[in-house]
Amino acid sequence: TVLQQMPFHIDAWVVLPDHMHAIWTLPAGDRDFSTRWGLIKTGFSRSSGLAHTSAARRYSGLWQPRFWEHRIRDTPDYHAHMDYVHYNPVKHGHVAQVKDWPYSSFHRAVREGFYTADWGTVEPRLAESHHFGE
Repeated sequence: TVLQQMPFHIDAWVVLPDHMHAIWTLPAGDRDFSTRWGLIKTGFSRSSGLAHTSAARRYSGLWQPRFWEHRIRDTPDYHAHMDYVHYNPVKHGHVAQVKDWPYSSFHRAVREGFYTADWGTVEPRLAESHHFGE
């Protein structure tokens, strides 16, 4: 629904039990992450039945009131963030292998040739200069 209202490309996304990570490419000149996140959170809350009123949504604890944004600087930065997003379920102990987590764009990235299916059997080395907002 949000993609139809405010287009963007989903480069990567992983949903975990208590948080999620995403990499989006917005249209040229568009930097409005906030409205998109707000629409996604509101739409999910309404469709899930977990929050029926704006007050309930605000105080339900379903969503943190903020998000962390990072502008990708270059190709190595893009790859580091893709790796971080996709390795996150293993990092948090939800699965032993990246390919075993179903709520991830990793599977699409494998189909598109970005990763091999066995990628992530070893934790990726991420440069200390990267800050991932977690």
